[in-house]
Amino acid sequence: MAEPRNVSELVSRAAARHPDKAALVAGSRTVNWGEFEGLVAALAGGLVARGLAPGERVGLLLPNGIEFATAYFGVLRAGLVALPLNTAYTAPEIGYQIADAGVSLVVASESLAGLAAESSADVVVVGSEDWSSLLAADAVEPRGGAEDTAVLLYTSGTSGRPKGAMLSHRALLANLAQLAQIEPAVVAPDDRVLLVLPLFHVYGLNAGLGMTAYVGATGVLAERFDPVETLSLVEAEQVSNIVGAPPMYVAWSMLPRVSESLVSLRLAVSGSAPLPSAVLSALLETSGHHVFEGYGLTETAPVLTTTLCSEVAKPGSIGRPIPGVELLLLDEDGEEVDEGDPGEVVVRGANLFSGYWPDGLGGPDADGWFRTGDVAVADDDGDLFLVDRVRELILVSGFNVYPREVEDAIASHPLVVEVAVIGIPHPYTGETVKAFVVPAAGAAPTADDVIEWAARRLARFKCPTAVEIVAELPHSAIGKVAKGRLRESA
Repeated sequence: MAEPRNVSELVSRAAARHPDKAALVAGSRTVNWGEFEGLVAALAGGLVARGLAPGERVGLLLPNGIEFATAYFGVLRAGLVALPLNTAYTAPEIGYQIADAGVSLVVASESLAGLAAESSADVVVVGSEDWSSLLAADAVEPRGGAEDTAVLLYTSGTSGRPKGAMLSHRALLANLAQLAQIEPAVVAPDDRVLLVLPLFHVYGLNAGLGMTAYVGATGVLAERFDPVETLSLVEAEQVSNIVGAPPMYVAWSMLPRVSESLVSLRLAVSGSAPLPSAVLSALLETSGHHVFEGYGLTETAPVLTTTLCSEVAKPGSIGRPIPGVELLLLDEDGEEVDEGDPGEVVVRGANLFSGYWPDGLGGPDADGWFRTGDVAVADDDGDLFLVDRVRELILVSGFNVYPREVEDAIASHPLVVEVAVIGIPHPYTGETVKAFVVPAAGAAPTADDVIEWAARRLARFKCPTAVEIVAELPHSAIGKVAKGRLRESA
C-alpha cells in the first residue's frame, strides 16, 4: 500500500496485513483488524450518507472503548474533523467547545449525552437506532487527508477561553513516523498496548491509539484508571507496552503485586508531566523496569523528546529530540543560549499543527518554528531538563489547567472581589490548583464555599484543592497580580 495520507488508512493497512489479528480488546469483547476496518468504513459511509460535508466538525463524547476508536477513525475517513471532548468537563465547558468549533454532530455514550443536550449540535447516542443506522451504511473510500485538518483539540495560553489546535493528517502521521524510527520500538507489531490514558487527550489519542494502528499492534482498552484494576488488567491481558502518565506509576509503585503484574512488560513510557525520581527508582527496584519519559504538546501531535533517544535515561530528564524534530533553546531576543543556560524550547518538524481554529493564527512562523512556552536546559551530554514554563500553565495529572479560566469561575462568586490562582506541587498529581481569594467587604466566604462554587462550573481536575482567604493580593507597579510572590508564600 502507498503511504497513508488519511489517518484512517492506518486501519486499512493493518487489516490488509493481519485481518485476523486482535486490534482492540475491551473487557470481554475483542475485534480483529479485519472487523475493525469494516466498522470504520461503515461508520464513515453512514456519516457521508447523513449529508455531512468534508471539513465539518464531529464531537466525540465517549469513554475509552471500541466505539470511541470506531467513531474517531470513521470521522476521519469521511473527511470530517474529529473534536474529542473531555468526558470530565461540565456541560458549559462542553457547550463552549461545540459552539466555538461549529460542531454539526456529537457522537456520545448514553451516560454522557446529557452534557451536549443543550448545544445546537445533533447528538447520536451509541447503541441507539441512529448509531445502528450509521453502522449499516455502505463503506466509502477515504475522503481528504494530508494538510486537511483531522483533529481539533482545545488548549490555551493563560488568558481567555481555550482555543482549538488544528492538527492535520500530515502532522499526526508525521509524529507516528518519527516515533517509529526510535529503537527500541516505542510500539512494536507484537505488542499488546495498554490504552488507559484518555483518548480525548492527544497523548492517548495519537501516541497510544494512533501508534497501535500504525504498527498493527493490539490495544487493550480501559475506560478509566483504577490502580488495582488496571494492574490486574496488565497481568490478565499480558500487556507488553504501557503508554502512561506519572499518576499511574505513582499509584502502581505503592501496590504489593507490581513486580508480578509487570512480568509481560517490554516497555513503559511516561509523558504529560514529570515523573518523580523516587517513583522511577522504586519501580526499577521492585519490577526491574525503567520508565522512559518524554515531552510534547497538543500542538506537536504530541511527542517532541524522549529518554529513549538518550544514551542513558536520566531521572528528571525529558531526553533528546525524536528523529525529524529540530529543537533550539532560545533567549528572550531569539538567540541561542550559551551552553548550560536555560532557554525557551523552540521546535520545527512535520508534526507541528496548522495554527489555532479557525484562522490558523498562532502556528509555526514563516520558517516553520514554533515557540512552546516551556523553558529547558541541556546538560553536557545534550539531554534536556525542563526547568520552568513561560506560560503560567498548571499541569494536573498531565492535564492543562489555565489559571485565567479558574480565576474567572471563582471571581463570579458574589462574595469574592479578587482572586489569583497558581499551581503548587502535589505528590500524586504533580501539581494541584491553589486559589488566593480576597472576599468582598463584610463578607466571609470559606474555603469550602469557594471549592463548591468552582466545582459547579469546572471539571474536577481544574478545581482548587487549596484555598487561602487573604485580605489583599500583592500587585506590581502596573497593578498586575504578583504571582511570583504568591508562589514564594505558597
